[in-house]
Amino acid sequence: LDLAEKAAQGADTTVLIEGETGTGKELLAEYIHYLSPRSAFPFIPLNCGAIPKELFESELFGYEKGAFTGALEKGKMGKVEAAEKGTLFLDEVADLTPDGQVKVLRVLEEKEYFKVGGVDKKKADVRIIAATNRDLAAEVEKGSFRADLYFRLNVVKLSILPLRSRKEDILPLFRFFIDRFNEHF
Repeated sequence: LDLAEKAAQGADTTVLIEGETGTGKELLAEYIHYLSPRSAFPFIPLNCGAIPKELFESELFGYEKGAFTGALEKGKMGKVEAAEKGTLFLDEVADLTPDGQVKVLRVLEEKEYFKVGGVDKKKADVRIIAATNRDLAAEVEKGSFRADLYFRLNVVKLSILPLRSRKEDILPLFRFFIDRFNEHF
């Protein structure tokens, strides 16, 4: 948490959060966002593993009207635009396709993107926090994840241990949830 608090102060610092499923990676990303200078702006999560690869680019960048069959008449805002001046949280970033990895890398390196079907360059003023339940360094070694994207994401790396490895947290969590559920019910 101390490192997360320090990382939060760098408004443009990219953070990579690693941990097993269910360890609270998104909660930690929100914590970083709300301690950051970008906290007055949106925190937009995007689960990279839950979006079909054919739709990923339009979800990330949005699209112009008439960009493809079935597109909304007036186009659609993407997650990068929705997170403008705030934080874009890329959950399950290891599930990005090679093409998706290139697109995210461009946003990180050039701070710009194109909407699907668009010809005008858009500026991207977002902080990116990424999370994964896989070892990205091993994915790079296997060739399934781009090394340049890994190094861009891995500016500050936070690892969350599973609860079985931090048993001292069980009682405080138990008290927190008992209080919360007692208040609610």
